[in-house]
Amino acid sequence: MTAIANRYEFVLLFDVENGNPNGDPDAGNMPRIDPETGHGLVTDVCLKRKIRNHVTLAKEGAKGFRIYIQEKAVLNTSHLEAYTEAKLTHEAKKLPKNAEKAKEVTDWMCANFFDIRTFGAVMTTEVNCGQVRGPVQLAFAKSVEPIIPQEVSITRMAVTNEKDLEKERTMGRKHIVPYGLYVAHGFVSAPLAEKTGFSEDDLNLLWDALANMFEHDRSAARGLMSSRKLIVFRHENKLGNAPAHKLFDLVQVRRAEGSAGPARSFADYAVAVDQAPSGVEVIEKL
Repeated sequence: MTAIANRYEFVLLFDVENGNPNGDPDAGNMPRIDPETGHGLVTDVCLKRKIRNHVTLAKEGAKGFRIYIQEKAVLNTSHLEAYTEAKLTHEAKKLPKNAEKAKEVTDWMCANFFDIRTFGAVMTTEVNCGQVRGPVQLAFAKSVEPIIPQEVSITRMAVTNEKDLEKERTMGRKHIVPYGLYVAHGFVSAPLAEKTGFSEDDLNLLWDALANMFEHDRSAARGLMSSRKLIVFRHENKLGNAPAHKLFDLVQVRRAEGSAGPARSFADYAVAVDQAPSGVEVIEKL
């Protein structure tokens, strides 16, 4: 497949209502937060996981759309497939000495795994398939306003052990954000796409995943999460026509007229996009 020929940046707005968008295991699974500003955070790793999960459901193992990083995956087993296809025997921790053969195993991994040709991967394990820089990168998402996580007590009528049968119920706790609107910034590099084979079909699948990744990721812990806006900046050429930070500044998120007090829904905000500079097209995907 032909790689994309244009650079892109994008802004994703998503919100959470009475849920925990990305718990921090080092802080008792509390929602991640910037301690200096109080703004909520969601890591790029969390967002990439949801994209991978959506692609898994949308493509159902179709050729070229396997997922490299997934639960219980054995990376060396996947790497061995590349060596088998190239009719090569791997040498521990080393790429084939022949540069063309080394490229062949790396290219096979890119061609078969969507997340490798999209996000890149470090495959320098015991069975070495090289290292790939991905054309798509995401920054941490940050809430528009400071959030105040709440700890909620919950009860369970059943007990785990027989010795606890006399207890009427067990107690637990969960953390929620009553409401938060988050903004994530992303980048798509055409020159890096040429190296991994990231195509227009892959790009359209990425947009679809960003718009729908919360629809099949429901859980009581995450509450109600939704993608609200996906604003894409398409450059005329592969190197781009304007700096990314200037394009991101064009997206203005403010309180809606008449909104006061703590925000509790997307209707409390108004989103506007200023005019893009010459050579950049604004596309609202959502």
